[in-house]
Amino acid sequence: MAAIDIRPVVSNDFAALRQFSHRIETIHTWQMENNIGQGVIQVGFKRIRLPRSFDLEYPRPVEMILDHWKERDLFLVARMETNRCAYLSIDLIENQSGRIVDLVVDEPYRRQGVATALIIAAQDWLKSHGISQMILEVSLKNEAAIALAEKLGFVFSGFMDGFFHSREIALFFTLSIR
Repeated sequence: MAAIDIRPVVSNDFAALRQFSHRIETIHTWQMENNIGQGVIQVGFKRIRLPRSFDLEYPRPVEMILDHWKERDLFLVARMETNRCAYLSIDLIENQSGRIVDLVVDEPYRRQGVATALIIAAQDWLKSHGISQMILEVSLKNEAAIALAEKLGFVFSGFMDGFFHSREIALFFTLSIR
């Protein structure tokens, strides 16, 4: 496997980042179930199989991400050999948490450890800035990102309906940084 080089993004990167496949194909989603009764509110999520594969659009417009890159506290790009293959952006929340806002791996580079490498690099950056918590926000339908969060030790910490530009439900996963 080729080495993964991670560095802060520069404006020259954006022509390549725009060309990335921001879609994913999935055959599963998570279904929200709630039970509201007297004195009790229960919410749960159940993984279900879809009758056929589904192309999931990225929950934010790509142009919006790239046009506002300077507003992010951290924006990293990953390269394998000379090819840009992924990016990650983070917003700091009151200098206590780093929220991964965007994590995109171009299709030919998926399932090669690139997203993991980006998250570890971001974790190191957060730790060096005295931040002890990382939050990952993902679409309810993004099975691959949910599996990645679980694999890396993130813990489910909440949800918000209509969170994304696409009006999708966002799931939030949290990781303590040591």
